[in-house]
Amino acid sequence: MDISLRDDFSALWETYFQGADLPITLEFRDDTEDGKIVSSPDAWRCLICQINRVRNGTSLVFNKDSITCKGGLRYSGFSHELPPHFRYFLSYGKKGDVEGERYKQTPEIVDDWEKEIPEFPPHKNKLLFKRWDRLTETDNPEVVIFFARPEVMSGLFTLANFDQSNPNGVICPMGAGCSSIILYPWLEQQKDDPKVVLGMFDPSARKCVPQDTLTMAFPMKKFEQVISYMEESFLITKEWATVQKKITRSAELYQKK
Repeated sequence: MDISLRDDFSALWETYFQGADLPITLEFRDDTEDGKIVSSPDAWRCLICQINRVRNGTSLVFNKDSITCKGGLRYSGFSHELPPHFRYFLSYGKKGDVEGERYKQTPEIVDDWEKEIPEFPPHKNKLLFKRWDRLTETDNPEVVIFFARPEVMSGLFTLANFDQSNPNGVICPMGAGCSSIILYPWLEQQKDDPKVVLGMFDPSARKCVPQDTLTMAFPMKKFEQVISYMEESFLITKEWATVQKKITRSAELYQKK
C-alpha cells in the first residue's frame, strides 16, 4: 500500500471528522506474520465481538479455526455449510429441535432468501483486520470499514454518492453482521463500479456493537476515489462545519461514558 494514501486520509479525517474513530480494514492473505492470530475458541464465538479489539488498535488474523459461528464461517468464505434446521432457526423454530430467531416470517421465505445470497468464491486462507493507522507498505486492504454514529454516517453516505448520478451508491442487503462488513463489500470490490455497503442491523450482532453505531464498508477501489475528491466535496462548506460540531460533541459525550 502507498503509505502516503494512508497519511493523506488520516489528515483529512482529522480535519473533517475530528474526534470520530478511524476505520478498520480487511484483507485476505495466504500468509501473514502481521497481526495476532485468533485462537480456536472452546465455545461459540461471534466474529463481530472480536472486531472491537481491532478498533482499539490490535491487528487480528482469522482463519477457519478461529470462528465457531456457522454464519461467520460462511460470510468469511471459510465454509458453505449451513447449520442444521437453518430454515427454521431463522424463522419460527422447530419444536424440540431449534428455537427460531424470527428474522423471517416462514421457512419458505428463508429458502427463497438463501437463493439470493451470493457464494464466496475460493480465496486466500487468512483474514487480516487492521486499523487504518496500522497499515504498512506490505498491506493491500480490500475493504475499509467504518463503525460510526449518525452524523459521521451522513458524511460517509454523501461521499459515497458524490461522484455519480445513480442514487443507489450505497446498498443495504440483509444478512448477518459479518456479511455486511466482509461478504458483500468484498464482492463489490471485485466489480468495476463497486457500491458501498451499509450494515450491522443484525439484532444478533448488536450485543457486540457500541450503542448508536452502524457500519459503512467501502470497497478499497471506491475508497481511493473518495479520498481523491474529499476536498472538493460538501466537506469544505459551512453546512458541513455545523455537522462537524455535532461530531465533536458526540465524541466527547461517548468518551465520558
